[in-house]
Amino acid sequence: MTLTALVSAKGSPGTSTTAALLAGLAPRPTVLADLDPAGGDLVLRHRDPGGRPLVPERGLLSLGAGLRRGPDDQVLAEHLQVVSGGLEVLVGVTSPEQVNGLGPVWQNLAGALRTVAGRDVVADCGRLTAGSPAWPVLTAADGVVLVARSRLEDLAHLRERLRWLLQSLALGGHRVPVGLVLIAPEKDRAAAAECRQLLENARLRARILGTLAQDGKGAEILAGRSSRPAGRTSLVRSARALVPELYRFLGTPYGAAGGGDR
Repeated sequence: MTLTALVSAKGSPGTSTTAALLAGLAPRPTVLADLDPAGGDLVLRHRDPGGRPLVPERGLLSLGAGLRRGPDDQVLAEHLQVVSGGLEVLVGVTSPEQVNGLGPVWQNLAGALRTVAGRDVVADCGRLTAGSPAWPVLTAADGVVLVARSRLEDLAHLRERLRWLLQSLALGGHRVPVGLVLIAPEKDRAAAAECRQLLENARLRARILGTLAQDGKGAEILAGRSSRPAGRTSLVRSARALVPELYRFLGTPYGAAGGGDR
């Protein structure tokens, strides 16, 4: 099974939404793990199948306590919750201060996510920064995916963040492929080509997986702030095209078609 770590190059380009879509539309059992050190919002966005709120204490915090004894590839399932639609999630911390309590557990956490039986894992690791506690998850992943908006200033920042990421992985001896997902207006056909040219000029090796539509209404639906079906939105349509590219990037069979209109 696979572990994919998603990070943002700058600010909040839509990494959490991208992670949720990739996990929710996956053709195989997949866990969405909220590992953003700045605090995640899974517990606020979602309800369980019965309409009840998720339990904030059952997730990353409880898993961290269980992993203090050492790596355990069987412990993760005990800390997952199921949201409406059937997706399994590992809810994250609600504030940056809670990250300090996890301490050195991140290394064991990376091992637990990497070896969980019968499930792929898509992990939202927040903003890419030096010294991020989520770094062990990135180095243990089958692939790291940088999410960035397609505006010129964002691509310039992406170039520098990507250069740092590739150098840091290489210095640590980590052979982890790096991919890119661009957030762009639905009719923007030039975003991927412009980014590819930027990477070639900077001699940076990363694979552009595709473009996710910049769709505010679709994001509102996925965030639970609208009851309209999400399946026909440009956001979900573009994500469906992106999922097979992710599996090719990871070097693993895509499998049977799957994923619902969440």
